[in-house]
Amino acid sequence: MLAKEWLKNAHNVMDSIESTQMENIRKAATIMADSIQAGRWVHTWGCGHATIPCEEMYPRIGGIVGFHPLCELPLTFFTQIVGQMGIHQFLYLERQEGYGQQIMKNYHFDSKDCMWIFSHTGINAVNIDMALEAKKCGMKVIVYGSAAATGDKPGRHSSKKNLFQLADVVVDSCVPLQDASVPMKNHIDKIGPLSTLGFVTMVWMTITTVCEILEERGVHLYINPSHNVPGDTTAQERLDEAIDEYQKRLHVL
Repeated sequence: MLAKEWLKNAHNVMDSIESTQMENIRKAATIMADSIQAGRWVHTWGCGHATIPCEEMYPRIGGIVGFHPLCELPLTFFTQIVGQMGIHQFLYLERQEGYGQQIMKNYHFDSKDCMWIFSHTGINAVNIDMALEAKKCGMKVIVYGSAAATGDKPGRHSSKKNLFQLADVVVDSCVPLQDASVPMKNHIDKIGPLSTLGFVTMVWMTITTVCEILEERGVHLYINPSHNVPGDTTAQERLDEAIDEYQKRLHVL
């Protein structure tokens, strides 16, 4: 059954992350904890399906205030497929050097911030622009993706660097570069991609580690509660506190 083959591949990715990436996840989480403790932001970035981990972490039940998505609509809302904001435009934009610089002009960054970038291959120009601009601002850059599989492959950028080569910390998703993992008998292309599963797995491994570090330091966490549990009379109050803290931090941007 192809379903079981995909599930086996997914288990292998998660097992590989656990066995090889825990140290780097801890390094990344420590940088993020430092930013959040300082009252600053962990800015998150991805385009295409790499925006999914950014959207997964906050606002989210069980997520904490401190993560700020920088998702850009033309690079995220590509479900039109054709026509306005279609796939052709998306693919063109993510490869355009200089686009990331224009995105970054919209915010006021601080060296206490850090930048968390998701990219499966790490070769597209917009992601490389975002990393370079973040480093100019004094931010640490954390990159999650298929780093080992990409290797030294140059990016689509005049720097000739790929995203992983620019990072202060890299966490490898352990996903094959092709992403799709299940072969078909009568087709060239495989089905069943794994990168989104790998990203979301690493997101919660990382954020739980961030929370662990902050709690050990005595830092109060603003956690988004579930407001759908009958009998929890203070859920709305806790949610309001989290949103108020988020809004307060937005003033620095």
